[in-house]
Amino acid sequence: MVDPDAPDVTILIPAKNEEDTIREVLERVLSVPLDKQVIVIEDGSSDRTASIVAAFGDEVTLIRNEVSRGKGAAIRRGLSYATGTVVVIQDADLEYFPEELPLLVEPILAGQHGVVYGTRFSQGFPKSMAWPNRLVNRLLVWAVRLLFGMGITDEATCYKALRRDLLDQMDLQCERFEFCPEVTAKAIRLGESIHEVPVRYEARTKAAGKKIRWTDAPEAFWTLLRYRSWRP
Repeated sequence: MVDPDAPDVTILIPAKNEEDTIREVLERVLSVPLDKQVIVIEDGSSDRTASIVAAFGDEVTLIRNEVSRGKGAAIRRGLSYATGTVVVIQDADLEYFPEELPLLVEPILAGQHGVVYGTRFSQGFPKSMAWPNRLVNRLLVWAVRLLFGMGITDEATCYKALRRDLLDQMDLQCERFEFCPEVTAKAIRLGESIHEVPVRYEARTKAAGKKIRWTDAPEAFWTLLRYRSWRP
């Protein structure tokens, strides 16, 4: 049964040691013209991330992990609190532009698509992206085409929006950045086509707090392969 009081969209924001950016991210997310629930999953930060989020009061739901478990585990925990028809992921840095969130969720709310990704590569690779990241992203796209027969341009984008009922069917197991390939594989296995919309992107460096590492790449490819024959 559909809850008439439920928001249209739940925005999940996993965050670890993001005191430099989390305030601006939340201010911009809260300004987006959507009927929304905003959930921050603070993943064992050692800085002021949690206190900054807490200062937003009832506008933001704060969930705290005393010990860091990783982005995937944080998202899974946040999903247990999500009430929106659509769920979308927003990173706590400023690589993506929150003002573009409506572009992702509106096709789902309109009943046109069940899964929408924000592609960073509609105009080629962003100049700010390091060449190893470009290579891995290109290989992931090829892997999705090879393993699942679906052509997309950006498998590893943070900006993934899905109907919540689809996510509920996925029984997600991810702990870290394998959230992305697990969702991609399971969405396709659920019979969904992945619709892409162009989004802006400004990559940050490791020194600025970027957390994904080259060691996450093998896990991403293994996750796609692991769930190639998955059934709900």
